[in-house]
Amino acid sequence: MKEAAVEDLHHYRNLSEFFSRKLKPQARPVCDNHCVISPADGKILHFGHVKNCEVEQVKGVTYSLESFLGPLSWKDDSHPSQNIPCTSFQDQLVTKEGNDLYHCVIYLAPGDYHCFHSPTDWKVYHRRHFPGSLLSVNPGIARWIKELFCYNERVVLSGEWKHGFFSLTAVGATNVGSIRIYFDRDLHTNSPRYSKGSYNDFSYVTSFRNEGIVMRKGEHLGEFNLGSTIVLIFEAPKDFAFSLKSGQKIRFGEALGSM
Repeated sequence: MKEAAVEDLHHYRNLSEFFSRKLKPQARPVCDNHCVISPADGKILHFGHVKNCEVEQVKGVTYSLESFLGPLSWKDDSHPSQNIPCTSFQDQLVTKEGNDLYHCVIYLAPGDYHCFHSPTDWKVYHRRHFPGSLLSVNPGIARWIKELFCYNERVVLSGEWKHGFFSLTAVGATNVGSIRIYFDRDLHTNSPRYSKGSYNDFSYVTSFRNEGIVMRKGEHLGEFNLGSTIVLIFEAPKDFAFSLKSGQKIRFGEALGSM
């Protein structure tokens, strides 16, 4: 509780408020030396290059990149004059020559701090909400349910950073259908009005805000009701390197990787 902005336990009306509590400004210093930081407290499940249009949720268990993110129709909103060639889904995400596609999966346990933050300086162009199941994302479960992250309710935020495509996906879990994005009051997760297997799109690019939502590294982005998972998928130059080990504990603000 020494890290909490409000240390008095009686201030929090329920567990959800307690786990999404705001921290003191210096409780999680943001690393300045690395271009991508951890958006949350949690455990690193997997990271590395995206290969063959598939991403690993845990070692040896994969899911389809296209099933997870959905079609790239949002790119028409942010780049209306851009013609996307007939290439693989993975190749369409890489916008700059010489770049590769990378991913990182961070698991938030029920006892972790449940707010998440911007992992880098970027512009968010689009939100895609997938209603879905609320299966446990505990690593033990993730090892035997292929494409678990594609079944669960999730919110995909897509946009660009200085090296090209960047996305952050908040994945729901058991009792965690409620995913909140602070700048998006129109987002309503865990709602019976949405049917599983569909998705709902929303563009942050408008005639009045043609850059979408500008986020700075470390800025508050959203929160879960309880523990869950965050998946980062982004392009970067080939010399990008993660400074991580699978299974390690990490805190918001600590380095994920850099060039």
